[in-house]
Amino acid sequence: MSGGAWTVLAVAGVTAAHALGSRRLATTPVSSALVFTGCGVLLGPAVLGVVDTHDAGPVTALLEAALTLVLFTDAMTVRRRDLTVGGFLPRRLLGIGLLLSIAAGWLLAWPLLPGLTVWELALVGVILAPTDAALGKTAISDRRVPTLVRQGLNVESGLNDGMVLPFFLVFLAAVPGTSYAAEGVAGTFWRSLLLSTVLGLLAGGVCGRLLQAARARGWVTREGRHVLVLAVAAGSYELAVVTDGSGFIAAWVAGFAFGHALRNVPGAAPGSAAPDDTEERDTIPDLAEDLGGLLASIGLLLFGALLLGPALQHLSWRIVLYALLSLTVVRLVPVALSLLGSGLRAPTVLYVGWFGPRGLASVVLGLLVAEEHVAGTELLGRVVAVTVALSVLLHGATAPALAGAYGAWYRRAAAASRGTLQEAAEVPAGGERRRLGHPGDPAA
Repeated sequence: MSGGAWTVLAVAGVTAAHALGSRRLATTPVSSALVFTGCGVLLGPAVLGVVDTHDAGPVTALLEAALTLVLFTDAMTVRRRDLTVGGFLPRRLLGIGLLLSIAAGWLLAWPLLPGLTVWELALVGVILAPTDAALGKTAISDRRVPTLVRQGLNVESGLNDGMVLPFFLVFLAAVPGTSYAAEGVAGTFWRSLLLSTVLGLLAGGVCGRLLQAARARGWVTREGRHVLVLAVAAGSYELAVVTDGSGFIAAWVAGFAFGHALRNVPGAAPGSAAPDDTEERDTIPDLAEDLGGLLASIGLLLFGALLLGPALQHLSWRIVLYALLSLTVVRLVPVALSLLGSGLRAPTVLYVGWFGPRGLASVVLGLLVAEEHVAGTELLGRVVAVTVALSVLLHGATAPALAGAYGAWYRRAAAASRGTLQEAAEVPAGGERRRLGHPGDPAA
């Protein structure tokens, strides 16, 4: 039997075993990310050698597909009111905290990762800046945590992976020898950022309007609506790729445009529902989110086998120290600075600061840099692998206990404050992402 066949069997076996025990695992500190990543290391060349590592092309394609779906569906579920009415927390985290995190990651990498150029150091900061709430989903889905905090972390995680893409592309274009360097920073800006944004707006907006028109006439089935989301996400990505743009940016922007079109029906009265009921409309991205979550989980298994396992064989104190600082100082300090004057108490700032897991976006961006085969990519890949692995372990394991402890503090503080606690402020309910599970559902 070929190595590829053993890889497929191994991935299928782990996925099936996890599915069968998913409800039981949901009541323990062992997260699904930890299961898939750990099994990947075990099945990879570092231990059993079951997973074939000779061709990374299919792995990269799978991870890119997963990130495309996650970018599209995350953007699709974020609403304007999430950043306006009661949205001061995600606005501060994205508008101030994200930029400070990139800068802090860049500066701390300077003394700890010698041998990298200034732009490669900048790439380290950018790649490890976006958060992935799915790695510590209990921290967001636990109803004991105030809605303001859950919604803020949810929106931040849904948007920051797309927001770092322009920085990533520009910094990558500044590194000599990369495919983007030939086009230059200016060319990358116009083609990968502006052109991809326009294409994403057109693809998402037009397809969203077409779906609304088809639904109004009864032409499309429920299954057809779900499949259309996959088609629009893939189509917007490829549309940018064939024009030498950024497929990820196009998919992210298309998600915004598609979701906006679904929520804004031409001729409908303000506040009225779409031709179908609101609950049915909100289930449209379900298939894409479920598929994106599955691909992300499989991607973590392959990440453990192909990236993490080899990286663990070449550890250094500099890599481990930087990974720890990335998960603590690089996240906590920018969050604390961005929330100055917000009125949020110290336990809330610490809770928000700690739950900034690194996950799928960091892995995919790290792989894209590794594919460029320029000096420094091997070290960069090891840093990303170790940081994501520590995040999977630490954030996943601490999420249930810290959510409970913080929820208990919030109840006491809310009772003592007599309605003056900032954390108790009401915020509009946002779109729930299936990849994070449904709040209050232990089986999610």
